[in-house]
Amino acid sequence: MLDLKYQSFDLAFEYPFRTFKGLKTSQPTLVVSLGLQNTYGVGEAPAISYYDVTVEKMVAELQLRSASIGRYALTDPVRFWHFLHHLMPGQNFLIAALDIAGWDLAARLRRKPVYALAGITMGNIPATDYTIGMDTMENMTHRLKLKPMPVYKIKVGQPEDIDILRQLRTLTDAPFRIDANEGWTFEAVKNFLPDLKELGVMLIEQPLPKNNLDEMKELKRLSDIPLFADESCVEQKDVAACAACFHGINIKLTKCGGITPALEMIKEARHLGMQIMIGSMNESSVGTAAIAHLLPLADYADADGPLLLKEDVATGLNYENGKIAIEGAYGLGVKFVGKYGRA
Repeated sequence: MLDLKYQSFDLAFEYPFRTFKGLKTSQPTLVVSLGLQNTYGVGEAPAISYYDVTVEKMVAELQLRSASIGRYALTDPVRFWHFLHHLMPGQNFLIAALDIAGWDLAARLRRKPVYALAGITMGNIPATDYTIGMDTMENMTHRLKLKPMPVYKIKVGQPEDIDILRQLRTLTDAPFRIDANEGWTFEAVKNFLPDLKELGVMLIEQPLPKNNLDEMKELKRLSDIPLFADESCVEQKDVAACAACFHGINIKLTKCGGITPALEMIKEARHLGMQIMIGSMNESSVGTAAIAHLLPLADYADADGPLLLKEDVATGLNYENGKIAIEGAYGLGVKFVGKYGRA
């Protein structure tokens, strides 16, 4: 029997976090635990409003399915994901938390890190960016000054975007990644491209609304700057469609359903000649550790959740000049420090 536990949190951001989709001052999130033979694995799924996912909905589904999950004989995390996928179709966020916990538990039982259990060799880890949310020019420049990083992700979608980027560029030589969260138009991006190239923008993430694939195809033809899909690429079924419109995809464990489907998405994207970013949705160190174990397979890392939050629920994840290091030897390598309730 699997010992299933959970705990919900509402983690405050260090600064108000605004994107084109809205403003947040805290990140609701759900941490789950799976126990077997006095060994426990943990996983996490943050709640994201524009995917219509709340902690309350995830907890209700978890309670409904807890008996079936508890009876599962977990021997292989990939098979466990397929079980969850059929048990709770469409519940990618909750499945991701349980899948990550399953990988953590299976790796701890085998006395291995998750990356080794997945057949990944640790090395060549890309540095993560640090995200600066949309705000006044004064606040955005203030945050950049306070957080020296090797690369920044800048949230855009304001009329003064280019002016803000020009001001930020006077403060650092670090590369910029731009994330519009579907907030730009085709004509705007086309007009911005020369300025963005001049300003040292290394990639543009989700410039247009997710279903504007015809315009994205034309934009890909015009752009010397790599274009990455986020909202346009949620699950593995979306990868092939994105290949004609984007140079790369941002794979997020929470939205695709965890480590297991993320590994398959990476394989397919590489087969199609696409670049890979592995991204976060403001997870604590629990969810970010899962991202970290996959980073040797990525070209870019967007794993700055713990850097954006005032508080954390786990220890063992460290950042050194943007590179993530994990202290623990087995599983995810982090230690949950909260308290659980029972499903």
